[in-house]
Amino acid sequence: MTEVAGTESMPISKPEARFPGEGSSAQPDEPEELVLAAEFPEASQEQWRELVAGVLRKSGALDEGFDGLPESKLVTRTYDGLEIQPLYTADDTIEGIGFPGLPPFVRGARPEGSVTTGWDIRARFARRDAKATNTAVLADLEGGVSSIWLRVGSAGVPLDELADALNEVYVDLAPVTLDAAEDYEAAAAALLELFAEREIPPSAAVATLGADPIGLTARTGSAHPLAPAAELAARIATSHPKVRTIVADGLPFHEAGGSDAQELGATIAAGVAYLRALTEAGLDVDTAAGQLEFRLAATADQFLTIAKFRAARRLWARVTEVSGGKEGKGSGMRQHAVTSPAMLTQRDPWVNMLRTTLACFGAGVGGADAITVLPFDSAIGQPDAFSARIARNTHAVLLEESKLAGVIDPAGGSWYVENLTDELAKAAWREFTAIEAAGGIEAELASGALAARLAETWEKRSKRLATRRDPITGVSEFPNLTEKAVVRDPLDVVAEGGLPRHRYAEAFEALRDRSDAQPTRPRVFLATLGPVAAHTARASFAANLFQAGGIEAINPGAPEGLDELVAEFRASDTKVACLCGSNTSYAEEAADIAKALKEAGATSVLLAGKPGDHPGVTGYLYAGCDALEVLTGTLNELGVQ
Repeated sequence: MTEVAGTESMPISKPEARFPGEGSSAQPDEPEELVLAAEFPEASQEQWRELVAGVLRKSGALDEGFDGLPESKLVTRTYDGLEIQPLYTADDTIEGIGFPGLPPFVRGARPEGSVTTGWDIRARFARRDAKATNTAVLADLEGGVSSIWLRVGSAGVPLDELADALNEVYVDLAPVTLDAAEDYEAAAAALLELFAEREIPPSAAVATLGADPIGLTARTGSAHPLAPAAELAARIATSHPKVRTIVADGLPFHEAGGSDAQELGATIAAGVAYLRALTEAGLDVDTAAGQLEFRLAATADQFLTIAKFRAARRLWARVTEVSGGKEGKGSGMRQHAVTSPAMLTQRDPWVNMLRTTLACFGAGVGGADAITVLPFDSAIGQPDAFSARIARNTHAVLLEESKLAGVIDPAGGSWYVENLTDELAKAAWREFTAIEAAGGIEAELASGALAARLAETWEKRSKRLATRRDPITGVSEFPNLTEKAVVRDPLDVVAEGGLPRHRYAEAFEALRDRSDAQPTRPRVFLATLGPVAAHTARASFAANLFQAGGIEAINPGAPEGLDELVAEFRASDTKVACLCGSNTSYAEEAADIAKALKEAGATSVLLAGKPGDHPGVTGYLYAGCDALEVLTGTLNELGVQ
């Protein structure tokens, strides 16, 4: 049975027309039971496999002597080594996923989900200027934002100007989450003082103070003790019962290039370290767990994002269970999803709107409590009013127009999603237990062991990015060399010195920057062989690849003969050429054309196609080649500094 819910038996009117009483005892307006597709023979998985094998054999992907399952050739793998099958069936059903609001909380931390209120729409503000921040905050709140994520202290709004930044903001209705880095104690005091000035009772105040010494250690490389944060939380839990003090932030591990399981494992390990510190400070397990919020990245891979947030709740439920927490008390994980900073691009940043929409969708379906959609220009500089509006409207479309929160855990029961959730949870638990066995998250950060594992994953990811197996639309694929640069106010310097901050597009964008710094655009001549129909596919492929490095591809069309082709090359004002044609034309003409082009001044002759025996050809472009290596070598050959 394939995964199409509800098609086995469905009450539906017969398609053929009948007059009342003709061949049926049913009343004229009474629908009859009809098994959908009943007139067709029942399909089997074996029949599907035969069809798959036939297609794969025709494409050359399956040898005649292959005796395994043909669909195994269609399996893909995540950076955690999880195998993604091309088809899931009822045989892959996962049991014991539970119900929303009940352990293991896979289907949601709250029994009502987000049906009545939607998720918390949390916008981020990271300017130093209190007045500009206040203007942006008020505009976002008027546009539908429901909570504020505010950078304060040495890297944000000065603490003595916090009241100005939150002027006319009803902080009892729009909760504030602070990001104060090492200034978290002073920032907490400033916010609590603001509550008192505005006569908000401590019992009614809602906020997240954002203390995260582990995240600060990961960002800076300098150790920060947990005890002050735990002591602050112990005081807050007594005086302000609805205020959370600590954030376990997974973004440092994500931005360092980590996989989903590595991010989850490290974040859960941070949560456990905080849980220990909080109980040592005098809190019981349930109260301690209630002092934590978990921040995780949401990416454009919507299914992995859905699975990540579902798996995270399962992991934390297990932690609180073995720690002695009471069922249903502090065991429900409070989740803050942030659209991945690593996936955002500086080039063609408009595509980031699509990426963040997918990420928000995945986090919403996955059951995140609060979601921050980073504006599409966040990788360039400070967001402007337009990008902030698009970010908040992304929530509005998904919640109000798509009705995404109208059903609790809409992915629940999907054979694919449930298997992915289960496998990801197991992989993350292995990462978590490995961290614990090594002495905990603080020890792993101090020794560099966690950083080494994250770097290993980044190296694997970098190879896939370089070969475009992980494509980046608008950057490594389908770039736009004529785009106008988006200019924004510069971002303020943030804590550095610890785990690196990567963006997936950084290597390709560095090549574009190198090209843009030249007085004229670097060029490559496409030596097109034969008629247009014979060379268009490979010429288009080559042009797309070269443009990813900021190199303009000169296409002469269909020159008539070798002499005209060479003349076109001489007029192109470049010393690199790329042959584009059919396999037949390569066999017959490549060697002679490469020789003629070199005699005309070409220092490098590339060929768009698989490597082969082509005298005079110095390199090859093909699907799966190392595009970064090709582009870097081409820019070097062209003398681009």
